Amino acid sequence: MLCEANYHRSYELTGGKSILEDKRRKGIISFLAIAFGLAWLLWEIPIRLGNFVGTSMFQIIIIPGAFAPAIAAVIVRQWITREGFADAGFNPGFRQNWRYYLFALVIPYIVVAAITGLVILTDLGTPNLSLQDTVSLFQPGTEIDPSVANLLWILLPFQFAFNALIATPLLWGEEFGWRSYLQLRLFPGRPLMAAVATGVIWGVWHYPLNIRGYNYPGHPLLGLIVFPVSCILLSIIFGWLRSRSGSIWTASMAHSATNAIGGTFTMFLFLERVDFLYAGYLGLFSWVPLGIIAAWIVLTGRLKSPVSNSSISNDVPTTAVSNSDNRED
Repeated sequence: MLCEANYHRSYELTGGKSILEDKRRKGIISFLAIAFGLAWLLWEIPIRLGNFVGTSMFQIIIIPGAFAPAIAAVIVRQWITREGFADAGFNPGFRQNWRYYLFALVIPYIVVAAITGLVILTDLGTPNLSLQDTVSLFQPGTEIDPSVANLLWILLPFQFAFNALIATPLLWGEEFGWRSYLQLRLFPGRPLMAAVATGVIWGVWHYPLNIRGYNYPGHPLLGLIVFPVSCILLSIIFGWLRSRSGSIWTASMAHSATNAIGGTFTMFLFLERVDFLYAGYLGLFSWVPLGIIAAWIVLTGRLKSPVSNSSISNDVPTTAVSNSDNRED
């Protein structure tokens, strides 16, 4: 319990309050102010200029705002709390963490399979297995040779996985803020509460986009409720990957896979055929598979696994402070 001992030794009481706790609170408030203010500004300007959230161009326009959490975390660590980056999880640790990277890539396929099964079981619709229909929606006039359609369906999962790998640095822009700063500092010693709180905050952070129907076309208000719940489940999963691996890159890859594999696959299967409030990757049906995975993590005690002591700053509170030798596989 070396890290915990160092943490407690760092307490200095002044007027009944610890300097460490004041630093933590100041850091969280500053982080949230910067992450929300910068992202909402960078999103709202192009929206007010007439850029519709449903266009492919908008996917590019929102990228700068997606880096707001990382920018906020860097500013807070370096200049506001001056705690540094000892617990930031920069080291990818590919050799020892390969199982977590693989898990991050596999999760979306499991979730998409479960969503597809629920769509069929509830008779809400049928998946679209015609690539021609999907391609025509995005590139009218493009023709796919029927003889290669089946081969393309076999290749698509690999293409989606490759896209997830390529896009991982972009999703680091969010994860470095949410998982390597905020979730480590909210509710010290209570990782489940930290995941729930981070999920709610993360979901609300997306409100300027979702109120315009970004994730749930046709359901801007219901989406404001559904999305944070989905974010809570993802925060449990991503937080587990982050804490168990000690690297922010596992969570970044999981987030990238959520978008590039889960989001794209459900779009290919259900676009304009099934309501995305239900069949979207972060829709109501996704709560079943994501909830099962999250429950497995929580009920088996895996969420309590700490970031390794070597990566945690001695004067920074985190959600778990116990010896890394207690990790479970």
